Amino acid sequence: MELNMTIVGDNDLGLTHVALVVRDLDRSRRFYETFAGLRMVHAREAGGAIQRVAWMADRHGAFAVVLVESCELNDTPLGPFGHLGLACATRDEVDRLCALAQAEGVLRSPPVDGGQPVGYWAYVADPDGNTLEVSFGQKIRFSASGEASFQRP
Repeated sequence: MELNMTIVGDNDLGLTHVALVVRDLDRSRRFYETFAGLRMVHAREAGGAIQRVAWMADRHGAFAVVLVESCELNDTPLGPFGHLGLACATRDEVDRLCALAQAEGVLRSPPVDGGQPVGYWAYVADPDGNTLEVSFGQKIRFSASGEASFQRP
């Protein structure tokens, strides 16, 4: 699926990133490469309270997980319910990632089939306690011209 994104001049518009404070950038980078299929698209040394910064992104849109390595900054981890959501191509991919997470001791909750529109999902903990949801079958598409309304269960 190709995502359309508005660009004005050289500037992206809309939601572009989430920044997470991490203690070990290399370890966190490996986690997001392994469990979310992200790759490092920008990296730099920093100064002051921040040692290094890495922008991690996929090939589907202009959104990055910004990993900020710091021994001084303290932040509240995203979770246990708050999470970053990753859409997988198949249910088998969710199961594969969960088996790997179980083997590494980072599976936060096993796969659950929540039906539509939630799909098949599980939670995995990153090295700093942030939650990554891996899922298949979620239908998250928004129309710029449409409006959503609350539906009764």
